[in-house]
Amino acid sequence: MNIISADQLKTYIGQEYTVIVDARGGADALERYKAGHLKNALFADLETDLSKKTANAADGGRHPLPDPENFSLFLGKLGITPDSVVIVYDDKKGANAAARFWWMLKAAGHAKVYVVSGGLDSIRNEGFPISKDLPAKGAGKSGYPFSTWSWPLFDINDVAGATADKAKLVIDVRENYRFVGESEPIDLVAGHIPGAVNIPYTGNLDETGEFLPTDELAAKYRQVLGERHPENVIVHCGSGVTACHTLLALAEAGFEGAGLYVGSWSEWSRNERPVATGQP
Repeated sequence: MNIISADQLKTYIGQEYTVIVDARGGADALERYKAGHLKNALFADLETDLSKKTANAADGGRHPLPDPENFSLFLGKLGITPDSVVIVYDDKKGANAAARFWWMLKAAGHAKVYVVSGGLDSIRNEGFPISKDLPAKGAGKSGYPFSTWSWPLFDINDVAGATADKAKLVIDVRENYRFVGESEPIDLVAGHIPGAVNIPYTGNLDETGEFLPTDELAAKYRQVLGERHPENVIVHCGSGVTACHTLLALAEAGFEGAGLYVGSWSEWSRNERPVATGQP
């Protein structure tokens, strides 16, 4: 299990080993957190805590991963240990920084980390106390014990090779209008990596913004993957964030092992790589 409902959250709140994390992205992430978050939830900033940005997005994309050492220290500051039960949510239905934090913690080797389906909206609707107070961090004495990302990561050259290999599948989870090249609101070039298929991450959610039931996710991705094993699948998005939403959905559906291309379209499109438009 990787996803829990807001109702299931009741089981974990107040338990000795539970750490709740409110993960958000954007320049105003901290201000949004201060305006209202689940009581006692600790803050994680996508832009600084969950990324290590470079001067040029051509080098690793817009949200490169931080070094394991830095993420280890950050987890220590949150008081997260291998025994912790970590609950993470965001204010984007779980589709943004929460999924990224989930992926990073799993890739650090942590066992018990769960994303709240529907995010902050579902938490509010379930009647949980929303606070503006800033909780004291449960600072640990040392960093989290890991030194390398244990889940599969792929670079720009890996992706280029995968698109030419019929045994492999590159999934682009961005909205279809970005994929086909109608317009590009964030990066410099519209279009997609030639050979990639478009499975928008929003399709992991129902009309209310909750994750689809596990059996529906399993049926959806069984059809997408066909006979391929998850380790032959690479997932990307614009900058390696919402791709984690689909990796979360895949894991929940029983297809754990797919890889992440962190640099994603933000890196690919800035490196004079081939660009395709329209439907494949």
